[in-house]
Amino acid sequence: MKAIQLKEYGGPEVMKLVDLDTPSPDAREVLIKIEAIGVNYADTARREGQYVVDTPLPFVPGAEVAGTIVETGAEVNRFKKGDKIVTLLGTSRATGYAEYTVADERGLIPVPDGVDLHHAVAMPLQGLSAYHVLKTMGRLEQGESVLIHAAAGGVGSIAVQLAKLFGAGKVIATASTEEKRAAALELGADEAIDYTKEGWEKEVLQLTEGKGVDVALEMAGGDVFRKTLSCMAPFGRLVIYGVASGEQAKLYPSSLMGQNLSVIGFFLPQMMRKKELYTQSLYELLDYLQKGKLKLTIGGVYPLADAPDVHRMLQGRKTKGKLILVP
Repeated sequence: MKAIQLKEYGGPEVMKLVDLDTPSPDAREVLIKIEAIGVNYADTARREGQYVVDTPLPFVPGAEVAGTIVETGAEVNRFKKGDKIVTLLGTSRATGYAEYTVADERGLIPVPDGVDLHHAVAMPLQGLSAYHVLKTMGRLEQGESVLIHAAAGGVGSIAVQLAKLFGAGKVIATASTEEKRAAALELGADEAIDYTKEGWEKEVLQLTEGKGVDVALEMAGGDVFRKTLSCMAPFGRLVIYGVASGEQAKLYPSSLMGQNLSVIGFFLPQMMRKKELYTQSLYELLDYLQKGKLKLTIGGVYPLADAPDVHRMLQGRKTKGKLILVP
């Protein structure tokens, strides 16, 4: 089978299209013919050797796949050949940027009728991240205000909509261009501001009548983290789910005391260990999608061989919505 593999850490150019043996499923696994692959910032961090956990070499990136089951292991009983599924890969044998992969049946979710695989593949990583950053970690309550950075991106665009579905009172989106801010407003954000503009954090305070936001979703790091912390409301929860800038921010714990603030980290693979949280929330997301309550922006669909260029576009912040590779 064709796959994208890296044998060293580095820029997009280290990813090479190679021929690998098609894997065979173990007793509780299925073999999936991949039809859609989600591209995420986690993939770029893996490629650079900067991921939260170690990335062993050689490595085939990619965790988010949707496709058709073409073979089942001897002990598989929930799925059969021909089923359309979506999953988040989590084993060392898994191959995301490839034509085929194996996955444990316990992590598979059937794709509902009427849901396109290109849309379904956005749910396991970006959809679940948006869901749990808001609800599980951010503990969003009815009527509370939310600040969502990179609101036109994969996680951000879903988070804007979920915040409204979960009952947020005011959703403030940030994005770097007028086009992206317009997209966030179209998805349901109440306000959209330019986080590249000096003093944007004061604008957040103005929009909340000086109170600040109750929940903030932050994935840039560095200066963005520091300024976000300055516009939190008393008892506010700032949830970190990435460091896209590559710049770590300094945090002085005593600065949280005055307003009873919480800074919370989120790492999806840890959430995956709680299967009841993973499956229930993914079913819920796919149900929103099937019923038209959740809209996805597909930023582009590209051949597998174009993976290096897609990584360049993603890291150059020249995209909006979900980027997808197809074998």
